[in-house]
Amino acid sequence: MVDDNVVFVGEKEVMNYVLAVPTQFNKGSEEGVVLKARGRAISRAVDAAEIVRNRFLTNLDILDITTGTEEVEREEGGTSNVSAIMITLGKK
Repeated sequence: MVDDNVVFVGEKEVMNYVLAVPTQFNKGSEEGVVLKARGRAISRAVDAAEIVRNRFLTNLDILDITTGTEEVEREEGGTSNVSAIMITLGKK
């Protein structure tokens, strides 16, 4: 999957990410759009995926959900482990 099809979910309002998904499909993303999030943003990514599927693009389905752990460098030095999720949305 090309990085152009990825929406990185962070600290913004959920609707920013909800609107980013149809934008990616309108740009010609045929194979799907991936919502990526880490840590506290995971719930925001899940919310965005469900809002898109239930209100905006009802013909989309969740094609894949991948979870994992990423190592992130801390400001104080050292590293910490953070949970991560990738939700792939695509046409049924």
